[in-house]
Amino acid sequence: MDVKGKKRLAADVLDVGVSRIKFDPNQLELIEDAITRGSIRGLVKDRVIWVVPAKGVSKGRHRIRKKALKKRGRSRGSKEGAEGARVGKKDIWVRKVRALRKELKHMKKKGSITHETFNKLYRQVKGGQVRNVRHLKELIKAAGKGA
Repeated sequence: MDVKGKKRLAADVLDVGVSRIKFDPNQLELIEDAITRGSIRGLVKDRVIWVVPAKGVSKGRHRIRKKALKKRGRSRGSKEGAEGARVGKKDIWVRKVRALRKELKHMKKKGSITHETFNKLYRQVKGGQVRNVRHLKELIKAAGKGA
């Protein structure tokens, strides 16, 4: 029994590849009698002919590998270029100044520094005279105006 032509016809009707078409081996006589597209559709409806689901490719191994590769080159020895090449000088400056101004506002709100001290220190922060929050607190202590 040659059902190659029926398989091709069924693949065309169902709009899939020939390799995905399967026949019920017990119903081969019915399949041989089917000569029109309509009769093929009827056999599909009766589940004598069916389509094997597409397999696809899993992305699981790819995701694991991508995650592992992402971790590479993060140690100090692997970093190339100056520090300013990875994080710009301006970004570092902005982050530092924002932290200092936030701390100053917090101290003023709490009442640990006066308005005059706040203004003086605010200008020092803007001028780049304050290194970090700890240095800011040391300046306040040295001035004798708070914490």
